Amino acid sequence: MKGFIKSALFFIAMFLPAAIYPCTNLIVTKGASADGSAFLVYTNDGEWLYRLSNKPAEDHQPGDSLTFRSGRNQVEGKIHQVPHTYAVVGFQMNEYQLAVGETTFTGREELWNHSKYLQYWHLMSLALERAKTAREAVGVITSLVEQYGYGSEGESFSIVDPKEAWILEMVGTGDGGEGAVWVAVKIPDGTISAHSNMARIGEFPLDDPENCLYSDNVISFAVEKGYYDPKSGKPFLFNEAYNPSSPDRLKYCESRVWSLFRRAAPSLNLSSDYNRGVQGAERYPLWIEPDMKLTLQDVMDLVRDHYEGTDIDMTKGLDAGPFGTPNRWRPLYWEDENGDKYSWERPISTYNTCFSYIGQMRAWLPNEIGGICWFGVDDTYFTCYVPIFVGNSSVPEPFTLGDINHYSQESMWWVFNFVSNFANLRYSYMIQDIRKVQNQLETRIISSLDSITDVAMKLTKVERTEMLTAYSNQLGTEVHQRWIDLGEKLITKYNDGYVKGEDGKIEEPGYPDQWMDEMNHIYPEKFKIPDWNNTKKQDRLPY
Repeated sequence: MKGFIKSALFFIAMFLPAAIYPCTNLIVTKGASADGSAFLVYTNDGEWLYRLSNKPAEDHQPGDSLTFRSGRNQVEGKIHQVPHTYAVVGFQMNEYQLAVGETTFTGREELWNHSKYLQYWHLMSLALERAKTAREAVGVITSLVEQYGYGSEGESFSIVDPKEAWILEMVGTGDGGEGAVWVAVKIPDGTISAHSNMARIGEFPLDDPENCLYSDNVISFAVEKGYYDPKSGKPFLFNEAYNPSSPDRLKYCESRVWSLFRRAAPSLNLSSDYNRGVQGAERYPLWIEPDMKLTLQDVMDLVRDHYEGTDIDMTKGLDAGPFGTPNRWRPLYWEDENGDKYSWERPISTYNTCFSYIGQMRAWLPNEIGGICWFGVDDTYFTCYVPIFVGNSSVPEPFTLGDINHYSQESMWWVFNFVSNFANLRYSYMIQDIRKVQNQLETRIISSLDSITDVAMKLTKVERTEMLTAYSNQLGTEVHQRWIDLGEKLITKYNDGYVKGEDGKIEEPGYPDQWMDEMNHIYPEKFKIPDWNNTKKQDRLPY
């Protein structure tokens, strides 16, 4: 338990101050995938360094309890322990192929109950330790907050098992209040869903417990607080009651949902009006059917996105600099002297991603083989996902090392951050070198998955654990070394603004013509050299 508290406190200290409204989730139900896998993608965005670990299953004594301490709320309390807890990889997946993710929507800040100690990340870990299915996990989380209260801001949870996927959205009841306000909706099989820091559940059925669960106070509390008027004749919308939309939040959050949906289902021709804050624009649905069944590679590609190919393509324009970097340094918002407000785009792929993972759940296989936590550090566009099977007895060591205040090549986080940060100097060139290595590794790893699975199926459970653990650890070590080598190659190839070819020849490619034309337009005289052929002799400069 001491280790759990230490990890939780590290999460608070290193993640929350720098990561307001940070994350993105994508859910792919088994019927929407090419091979029947269910997928959950969770990007955890914030300037902190996460050290991955796995926790074995454990038995506990009657009367055992757990102590939780909230550094944000400065409160501490205990909850009951259960007789048996399941093995968990990080706070992402458990031994029964149950995966969780989250995005914070905050919502009405007066509903944040600072007197309670259970935070959303506590609930995620507890759900994985105590539940085998997504539906059970919804019950674990909601029963815990009903008994002990909820001490975080508004939160959307993704909860996925091999057969079902749910979104649970929850807010507190304010200081001094008890319990929480929540609604959980099952995502229909054959569809995909997404959320990114705004509540996504609007109208929901009140009489369909197979597909929708909710707290008794979900509507009455909104009426009591003045968030909803039942006499208005309008349907009750959870998201509008507890997380009212605004143009800045729509641009920051719903743009990511729009981009995921538009790429998975181009045939829908989803308008960008809603995420661009056009009043009266239609909301995006909670789920859609993709145009084609999605493979694992498709899922990876979907969460590598800077709105390329759209009107808000972040690799284009003067703001992308001469070499088309999609990164915009924070703060993302600013005002001019007239008080007009502006903001950069916020893409799915962002430089301050701490880690992301793709949970893959395969119902037709034993849990220890079927569940894979594809784990990667740093920006999704730059990362290389390493498969960690949920039955593994350990995780690759480079994922377990690092200190955000001290660079170290032993840390996977630092090695990947070095490469992606250096690439900003000449992004349009270096990204090609980086994606080449990324594609080589991921293509080989994905293509070998079936053969690895076949071999594992012929072994005993103990032998599988040993084999799959060794396989994941070997891949983690390989990816770590390849990124060290890649960083060294980039420094050598792009030293001092030059580009060095494979033959060692140094080139001076300069700046792109289009960017130079824009510079000349902005500064028509600043860099101009006088043309003596059209200048009188007496007007020439004296040199």
